[in-house]
Amino acid sequence: MYAKNTKKALTAFILLIVLAMAITACGGKNNVNNGANTPTEKPDATADDGNTDTNGGDSALAQAMNGDFKGKKVTMFGPFTDADEVKFTESIKAFEEKTGIDIAYEGSKEFEATISVRVNGGNAPDIADFPQPGLLKGFVEAGKVVDVKSFLNDDYLKKQYNQSWLDMATMKGSSGDVMAGVWARSSVKSLVWYNKKAFADAGYTVPKTWAELMTLTDQIAKDGDPAWSIGIESGTATGWPATDWMEDIMLRTTTPENYDKWLTGELPFTDPIVKNAAEKMAEIWFNEDYVYGGRKSIATTSFGDAVKPLFDNPPKAWLHRQAGFITSFFPEGLTADDYDWFPLPAIDEQYGQPALISGDIYAMFNDRPEVRAVLEFFTTGESLKTWIQTGGVTAPMNDADASWYPNDQERRMAEFIKTADTIRFDGSDLMPGSVGAGTFWKGMTDWVSGTVDLDTALKEIQAGYKK
Repeated sequence: MYAKNTKKALTAFILLIVLAMAITACGGKNNVNNGANTPTEKPDATADDGNTDTNGGDSALAQAMNGDFKGKKVTMFGPFTDADEVKFTESIKAFEEKTGIDIAYEGSKEFEATISVRVNGGNAPDIADFPQPGLLKGFVEAGKVVDVKSFLNDDYLKKQYNQSWLDMATMKGSSGDVMAGVWARSSVKSLVWYNKKAFADAGYTVPKTWAELMTLTDQIAKDGDPAWSIGIESGTATGWPATDWMEDIMLRTTTPENYDKWLTGELPFTDPIVKNAAEKMAEIWFNEDYVYGGRKSIATTSFGDAVKPLFDNPPKAWLHRQAGFITSFFPEGLTADDYDWFPLPAIDEQYGQPALISGDIYAMFNDRPEVRAVLEFFTTGESLKTWIQTGGVTAPMNDADASWYPNDQERRMAEFIKTADTIRFDGSDLMPGSVGAGTFWKGMTDWVSGTVDLDTALKEIQAGYKK
């Protein structure tokens, strides 16, 4: 009995060896790289039914470029609609034509609510675009998201992104840290805009430090104008521009680690570190000589209208801190020759020059070789090229060509992100919704409008973590 079974086992073992040698000789199928990720190398593998082998071979993107996934479909769901959807579909067109992969994109203005229903209902898209990484965290914790590092290695990721981007994409999963997605586009927030010609005619110079910024602010006031134009009215989202200011100042007055703890509630709003940032902000916001319309006008002025006094003739105000998108709200007829920006300066030298950003992180829910190929494509500057050329978006990837940007202002934004000492995402988008889109907005508005004092406002904001 024992000898008979042993003979059968030996025969089966020999057959397995022969079969393995035959497969190896053919080059294997769907050999997806967990190492080199070099799209320029010609792949030997061919696609089959979607099973993957991550031990050796060429990257999924290289296979895709070789036509191995022609006819495959990758579903994608995100918040891009209207003009943004057109720009996105245009940016993937060349890739689809080259590879034969159909990226079936579906955009929704109700993305935040719908994605949860779809994922939890077992109908997750292959890839989803999260403009608010805080929402993605829940899916990572539940083990729903594919770890990017299961098929893209550290060397490749560090070549494509600065470390801050990789840090922001790393989230805690059920069994450890997970690279939850890849950053596909971004917008810089730490920008101070000004009227280029009027600024020069007045003899003002761009400040390089916070002390110089305050000196300039005071000088403009002495010359008879308020330096700053500020508005935080935004309908049901009133208050968000104030949260951006707070986040920018936090990055300049404490460590990145404390900033991260602040987002989770570990560093409470009532902590002296946070109060210090608010008081630093108040030095500008609550000085009646420094703000157009005075403190009382801030909460009632629309964020989109707040930039316009800079371009009156003569200007009624001179400086406006806002993200790169604000150019869409500039008066008609302006060109890039009429305006410019400088980074909101560092406050404490030990924290360097930080950059506050917003952006989109693409997460993967279904692991197939063609989905890996598409996600890897989104780590390349080429995936954003046509969008960059139309303006209004900054690439987080290191291989995006500076010549793609339509003007000097946007080229400098890209360079600013590359050279910033620290990059951190918009804090309110990472906080729990009850805080980031709730008590933080409201508490800042109450404080700015004078309804409550600072200590009360900070307590009200912190209470959102208990909801």
